[in-house]
Amino acid sequence: MSTKNASASKNQRFQYKRYRFVCLVTSAVLFVLFGIIPLRLAIALSQTPLPQAVIALGGDPMRETFAVDFALRHPPLEIWISSPYLKTFDFSDSGSSGARIHVDRRAVDTVTNFTSLVADFKQRNFQHVYLITSDFHMARAKAIAFFVFGSQGIAVTPISVPSNQQAESWFHICRDVCRTWLWMITGRTGASLTILFG
Repeated sequence: MSTKNASASKNQRFQYKRYRFVCLVTSAVLFVLFGIIPLRLAIALSQTPLPQAVIALGGDPMRETFAVDFALRHPPLEIWISSPYLKTFDFSDSGSSGARIHVDRRAVDTVTNFTSLVADFKQRNFQHVYLITSDFHMARAKAIAFFVFGSQGIAVTPISVPSNQQAESWFHICRDVCRTWLWMITGRTGASLTILFG
């Protein structure tokens, strides 16, 4: 009986140590995520107080038109439209130089809007960009940008395009934040999750 109690006590100690280890590792990861990213963003903003480019999340012609008009009012800025569906928009009508407008068709959803462009932005030494998307979509876009761009020292200044839609649910925001963590750890975005969960 005492051997059984000793074995149970030893098992409980092992379980407690494992639980404590998992808590310490989780705390360390969260400290790195929530400690280093704000520091990198503060450095980026102090070094580059004015945005160097525009990223517009495509999928809505209103956003794309707004982004091009915005870029025309800010001549030195390049504009990056992340949209696999952009087919009908005619940039020649905008009077803008085609060299300033980049259309990235690699993204399949909001997370990949950011993950597909972050390497390009790093290569161009962007530290601060305007982020243009619809008002109902901005909370999710900013949350994703915080981790994807923030982990690379790229700050965003959000500019919302007005719409008549309701703000997105917390479920969608939390799901995509978890996907950004997956990307930060593994380099994979979990794009199939949007198929599973909408």
